[in-house]
Amino acid sequence: MKRPDFFSLENGTKSKLPFSKKEYQERLKKLRDVMNSNNLDMIILTSMHNIAYYTGFIYCSFGRSYGCVITEKKIVTISANIDAGQPWRHSFSENIIYTDWKKDNFLRAIVSIIGRDEPPKNIGIENDHVTLEMKEKLVSLFNFSKFNDVSKDLMKLRMIKSNEEIDIIKNGARIADIGAEEIVKHIKVGASELEIATIGRDKMEFEIAKTYPDAEYMDTWVWFQSGINTDGAHNPKTSRKLISGDILSLNTFPMISGYYTALERTLFLDKVDDASLKAWEANVKVHKRGLELIKPKAKCSEICKELNDLFAQLGYLQYRTFGYGHSFGVLSHFYGRESGLELREDIDTILEPNMVISMEPMIMIPEGKPGAGGYREHDILVINENGTENISKFPFGPEHNIIKS
Repeated sequence: MKRPDFFSLENGTKSKLPFSKKEYQERLKKLRDVMNSNNLDMIILTSMHNIAYYTGFIYCSFGRSYGCVITEKKIVTISANIDAGQPWRHSFSENIIYTDWKKDNFLRAIVSIIGRDEPPKNIGIENDHVTLEMKEKLVSLFNFSKFNDVSKDLMKLRMIKSNEEIDIIKNGARIADIGAEEIVKHIKVGASELEIATIGRDKMEFEIAKTYPDAEYMDTWVWFQSGINTDGAHNPKTSRKLISGDILSLNTFPMISGYYTALERTLFLDKVDDASLKAWEANVKVHKRGLELIKPKAKCSEICKELNDLFAQLGYLQYRTFGYGHSFGVLSHFYGRESGLELREDIDTILEPNMVISMEPMIMIPEGKPGAGGYREHDILVINENGTENISKFPFGPEHNIIKS
């Protein structure tokens, strides 16, 4: 029996996608504008975030290659046989499946899309994602072609959100608040980080399903940290049990069809000592000022400078650990980081309407020092023509978040 190198499989009917057909068509038009302005014959996308953004399909790599080929007339995802018909059902585009039976069938599938008669002269790829091994194979396959990086151009397109994207992000922020509300109900001495995080995650997933009954549910999670575990913003949950007086960090991350949102809050269990209260209040003061500074025409680096100056006045600048905020969108902030829109010293981007950005100051005081622990607050803001809308509603600060066991 001869087994194919690649094939198409339209198994079932197309699923309802998170965005309208018009939305995907508009995104594709802007992508082809990038192709035309850079004199590209085709683009080969390989990143999870860009493939999801242009097609609706979110892949699970597990060591296999995935891609999306865009020409002037075609858009086709390339997926592994392990996924069967799901990539076709859950995408705006057509799909080709490559098999595992022969090495580099992924590349053969690419060739099948464009044909061999007129090989492309100029090809766009994502230099911030494509591996050296894959690039070497592409260069060998298209040895008469020139390769151009399109990652920054595509990132700039994603930084400005459509109204449909903003609707999903707003619902995500609402669901993050719901997760936080549920978590607070279960905070008590003796409960573990794992127990509490699981309760919050489940609450959010069911709310996502209620709001988006046609969605695929994946990768919603909670980080709930206590004590020394609060020192890193991305520290995973553990089985540590809470004790009275603990500093706590609540972090809810619902994902809706590839769009993450986040809520982060500092809390204390039962009581807070004077040194910790002072540090907490300093971070809250910076957070409040940051919320005021985010507005149209503000420059990211200038916001950062003013907040650095405020932290210095308060005596805590040396404890600051990372930037003050970042863009939110498709698979942000863990896979699809839009690094051109971050509140850092080296980013001079000007804030524009329909950008979505967080304000999230954090300080970390090492163990053994008064007030030891990690303090952070995190809100998401949508920038509009006249100002901003803070879409995170769960309260922050000592007056709200000293939780009695």
